[in-house]
Amino acid sequence: KTEPKGNSRRDFLRKIETEMQAIWDEKKVNQADAPEDYSSMSFEEKNKGKFFNTFPYPYTNGRLHLGHAYSSSKNEFATRFEKMRGKRVLFPFSFHCTGMPIAAAAKRLVLEKKFAEEEKSAKVDKSKTQRGILESMGVPEDEIDNFEDPEYWLDYFTPKGRADLQVLGLNTDWRRSFITTPKNPYYDSFIRWQFNLLKARDKVVFGKRPAVYSVLDGQPCADHDRSQGEGAVPQEYTAVKLRVIELPEELKEYEDKDLFLIAATLRPETMYGQTNCFVLPDGNYGIFKMPGDQYFIMAERAAKNMAYQDLTEEFGKYEQVGKVKGSVLIGTPLKAPLSKFEKIYTLPLLTISMNKGTGVVTSVPSDSPTDYATLMEYKNKADVRKKLKVEEEWVKDYEPFPIITIPGEESKEEGKEALSEPIDMIAVDLCKKMKIKSQKDVKKLEEAKDIAYKKGFNQGVFSYGDFIGEKVSVAKDKVKDMLVETGDALIYFEPDKKVI
Repeated sequence: KTEPKGNSRRDFLRKIETEMQAIWDEKKVNQADAPEDYSSMSFEEKNKGKFFNTFPYPYTNGRLHLGHAYSSSKNEFATRFEKMRGKRVLFPFSFHCTGMPIAAAAKRLVLEKKFAEEEKSAKVDKSKTQRGILESMGVPEDEIDNFEDPEYWLDYFTPKGRADLQVLGLNTDWRRSFITTPKNPYYDSFIRWQFNLLKARDKVVFGKRPAVYSVLDGQPCADHDRSQGEGAVPQEYTAVKLRVIELPEELKEYEDKDLFLIAATLRPETMYGQTNCFVLPDGNYGIFKMPGDQYFIMAERAAKNMAYQDLTEEFGKYEQVGKVKGSVLIGTPLKAPLSKFEKIYTLPLLTISMNKGTGVVTSVPSDSPTDYATLMEYKNKADVRKKLKVEEEWVKDYEPFPIITIPGEESKEEGKEALSEPIDMIAVDLCKKMKIKSQKDVKKLEEAKDIAYKKGFNQGVFSYGDFIGEKVSVAKDKVKDMLVETGDALIYFEPDKKVI
């Protein structure tokens, strides 16, 4: 049996390290002061031989980790290198405490305690709770309740971060270390001065823009204010209004109302090719009263989002007047903006997510592989229609038709034949080439979708509609603006991934 190796070599190196760090502290080698005659120096003399280095303030909602050590090693190298070149080097290090993550974590502790008291029998994975996370950082259990106060996080983790960096031997002037937030009145005053000056010079203005918004805190939730979803940004959809022209029996009470299915799309330019609409059969949809005495059918989550985008009568509020199951909507005839068909039908699609968009999806089989595969399945397979309760008349007379052409690739050699022929319907072409037979070929359909969308946008030219001959990349916004101006659509945003 091999005995584990001892730590003598590591301990010897640590001994040297701590001895040298003590000498640095004694001689104050990490401290940087202005020369005594600084005030009498010329601008050139003041700036000659100076080097300033800084590090993005680490957030104090926990202990520092290896990533901080790795990133700060770059500062460490530059600072020592420039100091060896004889420069006056200043490297301060500070801690970021502003934003919502700390406040949100503190609030989460309070809510977890309340839930534990109300639901004593509920099973909870402690490692995923805020209390469990703090315990994993080495916080004593009898101290965790103190973290319900957001300021306690600052008092606890900031000195521990500094202590860890001192053990690491970071070459920084700790006299100049500070934290953010109003708890540090000097830094807070500096930030206030900075923004007041910018405002006075008309460099900042008050207004609205798309942003990830925290309903709980009543303000935008910036990137570093999140416990999950860093990097998420507002994604713009065109919410297309599909007018209900014949109501199912369950919705007869809305007979005299302007009722619409709201389909969120990233590709408004393809609306010319609509042949049908999709809903999730098991999806729970709401009916919401909107401005102009219109009624929208969509996921409640989408209605809530719209309430914070000035799309409802009152900011932050939405009026739900009814509920309807997706299965009830199947077979509902609709009038789709820009489609050449006077009437299209609502069909089932099993892959719809109620956590994205509105839960309603337009269908353009000429340019969407999933739409084409699903439509063909319903047209050609009676057993599938029977299983999903789709009537043949809802699909029989609806064929994909060309709206966007992908030009062929010409040969660079004169007199040679074209390398590829133009493609009139990219989705149809890809489904045939990739042998996609069903809406269940999810992996192939995802691959085909990426190809179709990229080629359609970057290379496509309109062959149908109001902008024939124009490139899709140029005319896409024109189609979107036209839909909005005619009242057939509205602009809608939601984060492009989950944010907490």
